[in-house]
Amino acid sequence: MYDIHRIVCDILELFRLADLAQILPQVGVGGEIEAKESIDVWPLIEYSLIFLAGMGGLFGFVLAFAAKKFAVEIDPRVEQVNDLLAHAHCGACGYAGCEQYAEAVVNDPSVPATLCTPAGERAARKIAELTGKKAEALEKKIARVMCGGSLSKTVKRYTYEGIPDCRAAVLTGGGDKACIYGCLGYGTCSRVCPFEAIKICEDGLPHIDPDKCTACGMCVTACPKKVMEILPASKAVLVACRSKDKAAFTRKSCTVGCIACGICEKICPFDAAAVTNNFSKIDPEKCRICGLCVSKCPAGTIEDFMTTRAKATINDACIGCGICVKICPVDAIAGEPKKKHAVDPAKCIGCGLCAAKCPVQAFDGVFNAEQVRAAKKKLKEAS
Repeated sequence: MYDIHRIVCDILELFRLADLAQILPQVGVGGEIEAKESIDVWPLIEYSLIFLAGMGGLFGFVLAFAAKKFAVEIDPRVEQVNDLLAHAHCGACGYAGCEQYAEAVVNDPSVPATLCTPAGERAARKIAELTGKKAEALEKKIARVMCGGSLSKTVKRYTYEGIPDCRAAVLTGGGDKACIYGCLGYGTCSRVCPFEAIKICEDGLPHIDPDKCTACGMCVTACPKKVMEILPASKAVLVACRSKDKAAFTRKSCTVGCIACGICEKICPFDAAAVTNNFSKIDPEKCRICGLCVSKCPAGTIEDFMTTRAKATINDACIGCGICVKICPVDAIAGEPKKKHAVDPAKCIGCGLCAAKCPVQAFDGVFNAEQVRAAKKKLKEAS
């Protein structure tokens, strides 16, 4: 086999021609052509190769030195955390992507290990172990549709025949619905959902699967009408309307639109409902999902997603004082004085006011401590 020097020499043999300067015609009258038999150009090529090799080696050394000198050390835990994330790049954690959140949760002690809701609670516990943080239990959140205006309950101003997309439809005068605040139902939220948790039903409204929804918020960002909202899954009572129109116009455009009557605000035992901008909104921090407002709403605007609700029961400690009878907002408790009372489960809404007021704690454990504290606070403010 030829060595490198021999190969170069063989190539140069092809160029051992006459001196280029000599074979070119001499310019002028009577110019003659003189040529030499051969020329030795190997020294020139050899020096050029040596120069290029030297420059390559020098630059290589400089680059290697710079890479070592300015190298950024990456914590191996960043890669381990990144592998645990959902890689949906949904932005639910507040960072641009999963890699950015992985770096932040490892390097910043103030960043919680539970921000990646799509990854689930199990991933949060492992991230907490890797980063030495506490994996606090987070309440599950899901997206809710704050509009009950289905096709059968709303009026359309015109027939939209454009691209079946809410963002395109809203460009045509705000959409085809008479209520400019209502859901258009063309499925933008369904298409952007990375977990296939949203389906458009036959009534023209999105249906959200609570088991698939991870509260990533991509539907909230994509909705041009802003009728999607991320709420705690336990807060199953909500006002499904965001119309700011006055009651007269709302009645004409949607049969289930909020008319701002204020009944929910008046009867709520916990001051959770409040009417502003011509529509009512329930504060999830105050709401105890008693459902009283659902039954009292004259327009049927308030939706209740809780399939089963705890009912109050009275044990033998009852002294028949009658305080619970007076405080019950739905008249679900009855009984003779100084005798054990009874609760009508068909009427009971599980608000917890009776348990908060009972002097002998005769109501069995259907209410959590938070609910009782809220009820006692409400009673204290009312008195």
